[in-house]
Amino acid sequence: MEVEGSSKKMIATQEEMVKAKVPLAYRDQCAHLLIPLNKCRQAEFYLPWKCESERHVYEKCEYELVMERMLQMQKIREQEAAAKSKQPQGIPLIPKTANA
Repeated sequence: MEVEGSSKKMIATQEEMVKAKVPLAYRDQCAHLLIPLNKCRQAEFYLPWKCESERHVYEKCEYELVMERMLQMQKIREQEAAAKSKQPQGIPLIPKTANA
């Protein structure tokens, strides 16, 4: 399953995310990395120095998604600015004369 507007595919299925009790807000393209991270956290009693490699991989995936969304938004803003600059600015206050 591919998410529209994203280069990453959904790897974890809805059934896997429901079984792993992944909150709705975290069911994105990186959910397949969150499932083993949460299992590791529970097994290690949420000790912050444990599960570092899993956490790093998950956070890198989330960072890449954020950067991708930022680039998409920047392109949209540039397109809107270009479209806005092409539109006439309304009635000019000083009329242009034929000789000027």
